Amino acid sequence: MSLDTSKETKAIARYIRMSPHKVRRVLDQIRGRQYREALIILEFMPYKACDPVLKVLRSAVANAEHNAGVDPATLVVSEAFADGGPVLKRYRPRAQGRAYQIRKPTCHITVAVAPQAAAE
Repeated sequence: MSLDTSKETKAIARYIRMSPHKVRRVLDQIRGRQYREALIILEFMPYKACDPVLKVLRSAVANAEHNAGVDPATLVVSEAFADGGPVLKRYRPRAQGRAYQIRKPTCHITVAVAPQAAAE
């Protein structure tokens, strides 16, 4: 399976309030798959990270369809990764006047789709 990376189209969701580690678990399942197959996988996986990933995937396909005029049936997920964003630091009171730090991670999700090459 060869991809036409010159027509690669991507979408990015930034500052998603979720750990990048948990999002990567979902992205690993859809990387390299057909668009329709990736939709089905995301629809039935039991993780909360599937919702923002599904949204970004649909956005990337809409970008490819609108900006490049590509048929969604020919698209393949060429790239899918999650980078860490800024960490929100919160404090919880503990015994004897101490404070306990709570880290609330964020991430940036990037999904790129490319048309599958006709010669296979």
